Amino acid sequence: MTEGTDRRREEMLREMGIGPLWRLRAPASGAAEPDGDAVQSQPMRVAEPVPVPVTVPSSPVDIAAAAIRDVAGMDWPALKTCVAECTACALHKGRNKTVFGVGDERADWLFVGEGPGADEDAQGEPFVGQAGKLLDNMLAAIHLKRGTNVYIANIVKCRPPGNRNPQAEEAAACSPYLERQIELIRPKLIVALGKVAAVNLLGRDASISSLRGSVHDCNGIPLIVTYHPAYLLRTLPDKAKAWEDLCFAVNTMRGLSPASIAGASVP
Repeated sequence: MTEGTDRRREEMLREMGIGPLWRLRAPASGAAEPDGDAVQSQPMRVAEPVPVPVTVPSSPVDIAAAAIRDVAGMDWPALKTCVAECTACALHKGRNKTVFGVGDERADWLFVGEGPGADEDAQGEPFVGQAGKLLDNMLAAIHLKRGTNVYIANIVKCRPPGNRNPQAEEAAACSPYLERQIELIRPKLIVALGKVAAVNLLGRDASISSLRGSVHDCNGIPLIVTYHPAYLLRTLPDKAKAWEDLCFAVNTMRGLSPASIAGASVP
């Protein structure tokens, strides 16, 4: 090869981080110059590998923490816009509408379900199907009304496929939105409708039967657990138990402060 070709080859190898494949060994003092057959190869020098960042999939806790930073301090309009544009979990791919929540934004009473169904997904409002009608009847039984001193929300804002329970990562991705809603509403009492709502709000797994009849703490706010209206439509005998829970909720609210039970009473 010509001298120019050799030079270009060496420059190319240096740019790639690879040294010459071989080099002539310097002759010992007084020794004869070696001929071409005496050339000995040296080991190839390979460039140090460049570290490649490894992306670790976010855990539900990581997703929630990131979302909390995003929504902290948001007012109602900003929060509603954020939820409407949310793509934090896979549920957004199949939704018709996000279901933000509805009601009095300074309500004393906050009712939380698990997630939207088909009717809710179509209309963008929680509890508008048969379960919603039953919830309205439950509210009326204790002299409460949707939108008047009552706010209704869900653990997740998008409908899970086939109305299945929300998965852990879906609930975690959505939890900052509900947490910010609670901060803005500042309810005096939260009523968890069903096990999914209860375990996500309380952060521990337990059965409905073990959670009913007690006042729990949700970040400093009293929380009562009862059955989800959709469950009651399938299990009519437990309506009596749900009535007991509603009476217990009213008595709990009455014990918080006289002014906090506006519009609610046990018949």
